Amino acid sequence: MDDYRVVADTLAADIEAGRLRPGDRLPPQRRFARQHSIANSTAARVYGELVRRGLAVGEVGRGTFVRAAKPPPEPALAEPGDARVDLELNFAVLPGQSANLARALEPLLRQDVLTAALHPVGAAGTPAARTAAAALLTRGDWRPDPATVLFTGNGRQAIAAAIAAFVPVGERLAVESLTYPVLKGVAARLGVELVPVETDGDGLVPAALEAAGPVRAVYVQPTLHNPLGTTMPPARREALAEAVARLDIPVIEDGIYTFLRGEVRPFAAFAPERTVFVDSLSKRVAPGLTAGFLVPPPAWTARLASAVRSGGWAAPRFALEAATRWITTGTLAEVETAKRRDAASRASVLEEKLAGFTVLGDPASYHRWWLLPEQWRAETFVAAAARRGIALSPASAYAVLPGHAPNAVRIAVSAPPVETLAAALEALAALASGTPDDLFVD
Repeated sequence: MDDYRVVADTLAADIEAGRLRPGDRLPPQRRFARQHSIANSTAARVYGELVRRGLAVGEVGRGTFVRAAKPPPEPALAEPGDARVDLELNFAVLPGQSANLARALEPLLRQDVLTAALHPVGAAGTPAARTAAAALLTRGDWRPDPATVLFTGNGRQAIAAAIAAFVPVGERLAVESLTYPVLKGVAARLGVELVPVETDGDGLVPAALEAAGPVRAVYVQPTLHNPLGTTMPPARREALAEAVARLDIPVIEDGIYTFLRGEVRPFAAFAPERTVFVDSLSKRVAPGLTAGFLVPPPAWTARLASAVRSGGWAAPRFALEAATRWITTGTLAEVETAKRRDAASRASVLEEKLAGFTVLGDPASYHRWWLLPEQWRAETFVAAAARRGIALSPASAYAVLPGHAPNAVRIAVSAPPVETLAAALEALAALASGTPDDLFVD
């Protein structure tokens, strides 16, 4: 029956007319059902329809609230926005970086070298690229075998290829309950169901994974998790390695931020026989010219290469040649070192400007997780910040299940100049100290 849509239309009209304002809490579903003389199940469908339309958002243990703004048509963080201060997209291009990168690429512009670089290349790239990538990705006692390294156009394609290799259409992939937003879109396009798994301060909970039911693989971000900014300690990595061994499932490890914590052993070092390590150049260098890396166990190399070919995800040879030169000349190592210093200095600014608030995450990270004060809803706060020219990401952008987002926002500190970042954080601190009525103050 479509009766629930009629009730939802009425509420939608109230929201459009301003009778229900952003941040207003809707009645509990049982009370709403009594007020409108409808069944509890119908009330649940009404609220679900409002969430589907982007007019409301549910928060676990809090209820359902009128959403502050319509959600973007694509997953959050997918495209640059128009905000004057971007604390949503997470990328850093440091002063002088482009000049250093350009100098390393000068030999690539010779006609004979460029001609070779413009030829196509397969998933396995070139021997020089594999050797360089293995050196780049080495962490402590974990060193990839160059023979197993595969390449894609970017990190998203590497993730898609790994999922396609192990999770058939209609099957289930386990992920942290808050995860990389683009992963949700990738899974939807591949016809894969995401199964959210509980996390705590140390990362994904192994017992929760084992209780999640049958899954074909698990995707994790153990180092500088996006959005939480946390790093899984060695003891939890060992426990998770034991759990996936018992379950006999492959692990897709997203290591895109590991360059900021180079001393941390990747999860692949704890479960090398069943972990596919994924990384890319987008955070190390810049999102405009990148390449993705896949490091599977030797037994799975052909399987992953086939997935890359079938998806059309192989990296352009020019990007591989550029990456190889940046790695072998030491240019990329210099950029990584500079970004680690930059991330640490920005973390100090954030800690100073948001002192007194609950901000979680690793100080080495370019992003942090802000648990908002009680008087604010995440969606309302994001809208209020946008009115002040500051772009943030609400927790709902990362929640696998609608209505299961905590009252929090992610702050990405890498993009704006430090002075601009400091001013924006001061503005956010002042906003958070006030009330949601600030949303309606010009």
